[in-house]
Amino acid sequence: MSKTVIFTGNAPAPIGPYSQAILTGNTLFISGQICIDPATGELKNKDIQEETHQAMHNLKTILQEAGMDFSNVVKTTIFITDMHQFGEVNAVYGRYFENDLPAGKAGFPARETVQVSALPKFVNVEISMIAVVS
Repeated sequence: MSKTVIFTGNAPAPIGPYSQAILTGNTLFISGQICIDPATGELKNKDIQEETHQAMHNLKTILQEAGMDFSNVVKTTIFITDMHQFGEVNAVYGRYFENDLPAGKAGFPARETVQVSALPKFVNVEISMIAVVS
């Protein structure tokens, strides 16, 4: 099995001993992304919508570095610290797929959303993805 580390300066550098993403075969495994602005290193967290937008933007830039987009995503995991914010997170998340799916590639990836007690840097949402080149 060969694996390739995917890294882009357009997404936050890892804050621990992990890679932004690993490509093995035709499958890309993207580590969980939070609301760190890669340009400043600061959190974009004035509200849950801003946090979700930044996490999704970070995921998009990693997908692009691997030559993919949201139409390649087959599985996501969303971690949130308050399930009462699920609707707001879901609304932002869904727009990225609706706007990025080319004609004929409609459909959302498989997903779970789980509430956790805390996330890195005490943010409120973290999202990871698995994408496949077809």
